[in-house]
Amino acid sequence: MTNKAIYITTMEPHSGKSIVSLGLMQLLLGKTPKVGYFRPIIDDFAAGEMDNHIKTVITYFNLDLKFEDAYAFTRSEVIRMRNLDLEDGILGGIIEKYKAIEHSYDYVLIEGTSFTGEGSLIEFDINVAIARNLGVPAIILASGTGKSLNDLTGSLRIAYDTFKDKGVEVLSAIANKVAPENIEAVIGDLKRKLPSQVIVNAIPLNPILANPSIKEIVDVLDATVLFGKDYLNNQAGYYSVGAMQLRNYLTHLKSNGLVITPGDRADIILGALQANISANYPSISGIVLTGGLIPEKSIIKLIEGLSAVVPIISVQGGTFNVTNQIGNIKSQIYAENTQKITASIKDFEKHVDVDALVERLITFKTDAITPRMFQFNLLQKAKKHKKHIVLPEGTDERILRATKQLIDIDAVDITLLGDPKQIADKVTRLDLGLDLSKIQVIDPVNSDDFSAFAKALYELRKHKNVNLAMAKDLMEDVSYYGTMMVYQGKADGMVSGAVHTTQHTILPALQFIKTKPDASIVSSVFFMCLEDRVSVYGDCAINPNPTAEQLAEIAISSAATSRAFNIDPKIAMLSYSSGTSGVGEDVERVRKATQLVKELRPDLKVEGPIQYDAAVDMKVGKSKMPDSEVAGQANVFIFPDLNTGNNTYKAVQRETKALAIGPIIQGLNKPVNDLSRGCTVDDIFNTVVVTAIQSQEDF
Repeated sequence: MTNKAIYITTMEPHSGKSIVSLGLMQLLLGKTPKVGYFRPIIDDFAAGEMDNHIKTVITYFNLDLKFEDAYAFTRSEVIRMRNLDLEDGILGGIIEKYKAIEHSYDYVLIEGTSFTGEGSLIEFDINVAIARNLGVPAIILASGTGKSLNDLTGSLRIAYDTFKDKGVEVLSAIANKVAPENIEAVIGDLKRKLPSQVIVNAIPLNPILANPSIKEIVDVLDATVLFGKDYLNNQAGYYSVGAMQLRNYLTHLKSNGLVITPGDRADIILGALQANISANYPSISGIVLTGGLIPEKSIIKLIEGLSAVVPIISVQGGTFNVTNQIGNIKSQIYAENTQKITASIKDFEKHVDVDALVERLITFKTDAITPRMFQFNLLQKAKKHKKHIVLPEGTDERILRATKQLIDIDAVDITLLGDPKQIADKVTRLDLGLDLSKIQVIDPVNSDDFSAFAKALYELRKHKNVNLAMAKDLMEDVSYYGTMMVYQGKADGMVSGAVHTTQHTILPALQFIKTKPDASIVSSVFFMCLEDRVSVYGDCAINPNPTAEQLAEIAISSAATSRAFNIDPKIAMLSYSSGTSGVGEDVERVRKATQLVKELRPDLKVEGPIQYDAAVDMKVGKSKMPDSEVAGQANVFIFPDLNTGNNTYKAVQRETKALAIGPIIQGLNKPVNDLSRGCTVDDIFNTVVVTAIQSQEDF
């Protein structure tokens, strides 16, 4: 799929990330009609205020974007959630806020964290995790201030390796705040250290961007503005202390210099103002009066008469301390300072290969999807056309807890089967907080539909010597009752198996829901949610020893399931040999199945027989099957038998801590899915969501 966003991140504070954000936003707005802006985590801000980065971008570019929609969490919120071990909630919240912006805009510029305050030591890893879970490529940035050539380029190489190892594609690496004379050396070293497809650029240190404005000095020093409120955006390009006699001090004035002097030095104040309007001296950016001293009224009157366009501010503290404080100010870009914004954009356009970068941004495609993104997409799809799912094991604690979660987020409508009093008592005893008025609870034997359901079952199974009495006995079973609800259209799907066996769950569906017209068997898949991808495993739950024809059908059904869940299938028909190297009955069966898939569905990408390592490892795949379009990049794995499939999925699940969603049953006319008796609340939650999606008309 074509990418719709870029993640801008750095490894340190004060790297000048804003220059890239502003430059890219200007670039993208020239290529794409609607561009959004998003910051996953921002610094804390005072009530009634806004994050400076967000305010600057929204204001300058006049974006149709509300402040509260442009970020997910503040820094303190993230720290609190981490302390409560709620890291999944952090990523989940970020994904949800990002997806809302992605839906409304053609492209989204995402700006990473600022590395300030508590928690900054782990911010690099956080940015990697966010980019990976949003499924977007990155631009990495580093500051050259105070670094050797090797330190600067080496840090960018380390950052590249970290992102790449976590499955995040790096489109560009930018060295910022580089001494102008070192630009070519930095670019050359970066090109040697980074892969050729990574666009490398270096931006020189710009004094206009590095120096603070008078407004920033006012904010940091809590100064009082005496004159020149309209000129607070002047840049303090150079500062000097006026402690000597005026005739000597005038020789130290420099262009855009900041004058720092005690507030009772009227001679320095007036001399600096006169020099500012004199053709023989450079213009100054402002005057800082120290010691909390204010000039006498007569001097104030004289200054007012000069009509000077120079801001004069008063601060507490001695001259020495104030000078040090000003020297330590890290300048930022803010909305009102258009001089800095335009300078940033100009520098970006001058020193970055914008044509190459925009080409990569617009055309970059990715098939990568993380488990969290996959789960988020599942939930959004289920909510889009909400369905009704019946859960026959209504008294099981795990079922009740999953029901609570599903109802709270309004993902599906739920019917629980079981004794209403027992269910209510259990909800109260466990203090689950489940509002039973929001769901339907049915006791099959005492339901209004019991007789009609029993009669329907009798009509469906009388050719198998089932009489009405037998049908009534069967209908007392929650699995039969729940399946009949689905068959009769009173529920869209069923999930069971937390208490009952697979056969108990699936048998009623096979008896009267039956298979789809184009399916001869029922099969299953698991969605294996690994750290950086989601794979599909089939069949790991139902068919012990499928024939070649059945393997082919399982592969085709698994491909359809994959596509329904936005996974472009690349099918590996697994065996103990790859290509033509192996012989034997088992290999021949897989080879025949592969050929059948190609004949029946020439549009599918399929390879087989192929070993697992050749299917997932690009290097191994290319060495064993160099001409294959599946080898090394398979995402749908068809196992030759149940023994292999079941053991493999469990081994992968346990050893990698992967989330396994399933088994998801394929081939039935209406969805009925089975749970493991060792299932967790999360397993139930995910299976219900998948079942709801299966029941949607576009499945």
